[in-house]
Parts: sequence; structure tokens; C-alpha cells
Amino acid sequence: MMGKINGRYRVLLAGAALSAMVFAGAPAYAETPADTLVEGFAIDDIISMDPGEAFELSTAEMTSNTYDLLVRLDMDDTSKVKGDLAESWTVSDDGLTYTFKLKPGMKFASGNPITAEDVAYSFERVIKLDKSPAFILSQFGLTGDNVTEKAKAADETTFVFTVDKAYAPSFVLNCLTATVGSVVDKKLVLEHIKPVTPSDDYKYDNDFGNEWLKTGYAGSGAYKLREWRANEAVVLERNDNYHGEKAKLARVIYRHMKESSGQRLALESGDIDIARNLEPNDLEAVSKNPDLKTTSAPKGTVYYISLNQKNPTLAKPEVREAFKYLVDYDAIGETLIKGIGEIHQTFLPKGVLGELDENPFKLDVAKAKELLAKAGLAEGFSVTMDVRNTQPVTGIAESFQQSLAEAGVKLEIIPGDGKQTLTKYRARNHDMYIGQWGMDYFDPNSNAETFASNPDNSDEGKVSTLAWRNAWDVPELTEKTKAALLEKDAANRAAAYQELQKTVLETSPFIIIFQQTEVAGYRGNLKDFKLGPSFDTNFTYTISKE
Repeated sequence: MMGKINGRYRVLLAGAALSAMVFAGAPAYAETPADTLVEGFAIDDIISMDPGEAFELSTAEMTSNTYDLLVRLDMDDTSKVKGDLAESWTVSDDGLTYTFKLKPGMKFASGNPITAEDVAYSFERVIKLDKSPAFILSQFGLTGDNVTEKAKAADETTFVFTVDKAYAPSFVLNCLTATVGSVVDKKLVLEHIKPVTPSDDYKYDNDFGNEWLKTGYAGSGAYKLREWRANEAVVLERNDNYHGEKAKLARVIYRHMKESSGQRLALESGDIDIARNLEPNDLEAVSKNPDLKTTSAPKGTVYYISLNQKNPTLAKPEVREAFKYLVDYDAIGETLIKGIGEIHQTFLPKGVLGELDENPFKLDVAKAKELLAKAGLAEGFSVTMDVRNTQPVTGIAESFQQSLAEAGVKLEIIPGDGKQTLTKYRARNHDMYIGQWGMDYFDPNSNAETFASNPDNSDEGKVSTLAWRNAWDVPELTEKTKAALLEKDAANRAAAYQELQKTVLETSPFIIIFQQTEVAGYRGNLKDFKLGPSFDTNFTYTISKE
């Protein structure tokens, strides 16, 4: 069977080994293989497949389908978590010690047994690697010096996690549902560790298998990672050692396809089973095709523009406010995000505890000009913005460029793929950036911490929140964000997050534009395909073909 990838074709040698994927020039077939799911998806944001490092939306989906966690979001009630590798857990009376009992008899894809020692090692490597998502675990007081005592195996099936404060248990457990909590096969990883020197940007004497896991795999999920080719494809293969319900299909292929129109045409011709990045016009066309179906789900993902406060012009309060009046929210809502999102200007998505549904800003060029004049910039200025060359962000950037021009501001758009723009953004080397932020776990702190907290604004700061990436130094908000974590009363906690949102809305360098509604078009012969509330809840193991 053959599947077309980026205008070329790969031969899938099916069978026990799926021994190779070979490029060849052959005509397209009208349907994908019966045992294979093929998705068209913009996956150019993937930088690493190591769950201790990966922090991109596309990678979150790959990780959640290939790795297991101690606990996972309960899809029947997203206010709760349920056991994944953990059979049960208890919390000590003082609220500091969480004890997890693992299910018996589980194995990794490699065949190695899953033990509490693997869980402990997974926590240790996350903290000692200290990559972008590490703060989700380190915020509980874990450091390289204490992690082996604070996160340890009491015996083969008992993992004990000690936190530094009596947080709300729901917050701690929600954090453990983040992909950074994925459990890796310690024995397998140790076979691939690499000695390092300080010049390698590692703090310890080995890389904890990071270089290998960038493209390798050491998990136990329903699927195992077969291959990732940057900007081309990700191939997942069924894991027959999986402890839960086995995947219905033998493999899943994510084909990198950036253009909505290309995805729609491939879906219509049967070259792919699912189209994941449909723009409004293509979504409408798919919905009218009797052979195809569409589905949607509100996502805990917001799209925003940010202003780097290292730029002294963008750091002026009047400029930050002016730019919020230079977005044509109505036009964007009616065209670029029609059916795939709704205007939403606060950092907590709808449906999350404490969300504030207020959209006070409208396009008002005259108001923006007044503010720019007040900042001493009546004659305007020039600025750049890094933009991933996909929709709808490119269209929004171009709309913003036109609005800025009306106020005398010249915006240069710097296009790049997801990896290029993210890498530059994370290094704080941008002027402006447009992107999306998806919740790492279903708790308001996930977004509050990144938009309103910046514990160390130095370039060496390791807690790389969005506030840090944009050099927004806010010690008072940082403390308020921390305090909200210790509030046990749900109503009081919700009020604390509403106050944070109002401050961010009024004073921050973030222009939050809309909340995503994820959509997909798919072939009519697919069964049990649905989108989750986050990218790491888009599961493929339930999908089958009629």
C-alpha cells in the first residue's frame, strides 16, 4: 500500500516489522490502507520527541498516544483525574506526601516491566535536564539536589512524591497529567545515555538519554513511536504490550501538510483519512461532501500576540494599550476564524475555573493614535513580528499589519516554520510574536502561571513562562499567582484568577485574540474519532475503520 507524503510517496511495508518506509513516485490510491490511519496535520512545530523536553502542541498529541502517566484526565468528567499506570493513590494528612500504587504486571513496549523505579527516574531526568516543561514539576520544590528523595520508589510498585507546600490536591494531580509526567523505560534509556561536559548545556555528567530520545522512544502507550522525520511525517505503530485496551489500527501516520486546501483535496481523494488544519472555506466544503464528516471541540488554547519588553518602545505602557486597539477583532472573528474559534481576550479559556468572559477591546485607530502620541510616538515607528507560516496566524498578522499602518506603525512580518519561530521566541530574541498557548493541565494555574508569573526575569532565568519570554517583570503578580495555588476554597480561588486576568488584560504585553475551536474533516468510514479538550487528549487508539 502507498501513502503520499508532501508530493512524494512512501511504500508502507506492512506486517510485523513495518520494516521500511521508502520514497517512490507512484500514482495515488483512492483510499488509505485498511489497518492504517493517515492524518494531514501541520507538525512543523515539533522540536523533540523527548517527553522531558517536548513542549509543543503537536508533540503533546504524539506523546499522549505513545507514553503513559501516573494519572490521566478523566474524559467523562474533566474536573477529575483517573489512574493510568497508578491503580490508586493517597494523600497524607498534612497534604505533603502523595503515595501511588502501580497496577501490577505492566510492561513497556520494549518488554521491560514498569516499576516505581521507572517513575522515579522519569521525575529525576525531567528535573535534572531542566528543559522548558520542567517547571510543571519543579514548582513543587523539586531540585536536582533533592529530587531523588522527593520523588522515589518505596518498593517495586509504590511511588512516593513529596511536595513543599499543602497545595490543593486537585492541582497537584492535574499537573501530573501533563505530558512532562510521562513515564520512561529507565533500563532502555540508560542504554542510550551520553557522557557530557558543561559546554554541552547539561548540568550533570550525562544527558539522561536526551539526545537519543529526541527521535527515539522509551514508552508504554497504546502506540509506539516508529519514526519522526522533521517537517515530513510521524509514524506510530501499535504497541502490543500495552496494558490497556489495544489500539484498533496497526499504525497511525501524521503527514506534514501545511495548507488547508491541500488537506481538503487529499481528504476528498482518499489520500488521507483526517484533515486537521481546515480553514473556514475548506471546512464548509467538507461539510457539504456526503462522503465526509466534520467534528469540532472547544480547546483550552488561546491565540495571542506578545510584545517583547526588551524593546524599549514596546515596553511603554501606552504602546501596549494602543496595540490592543489596533486589532480588528470583528473582522478576524467573521472571516479568519469563523467556525474554528471565537474572540476571547482573557488568558483563561471558557470552561476553566475562574474564567473571565470579558472582551473590552475593539478596533479604534483614533484611540490608539492618542495613546501613541502620549508615548511620544506620534510619528510612528517600525517593529518586526515573527509569524509561523500557517493559517490563521499569517492572516491575523497581515490584518494587524494593516491596522498598525493606519496608526503610523510599520510592521515587518518575519515568516518561518514552527521550529524556527519558537526557537527564536524562547530565546527572547523577537520584537513581537504571534502564537498559541494550550493548557498543560486542566487547572487555572496552567495559564495564570505562564501569563502572569516571572520569578526570574534575567536571561538566565529557567522558568520560561510567556511573561519571561517577553521580559515582563511582574513580582507582585508572580506572588499573587503563587498565593492562588494555596487557596482551598474554590470560589475564592476563582475570584483570585479573575483579578489576575483583569490586570493582565489591562496592563500586560499580551494581546489575547481568540480561543480555538479545533475542527477536523474525516472520511465517512472512520469510527470513534473525536477531538479532546486539549491536544494531549486527541487519542487515536479508539479509532477503527468500517
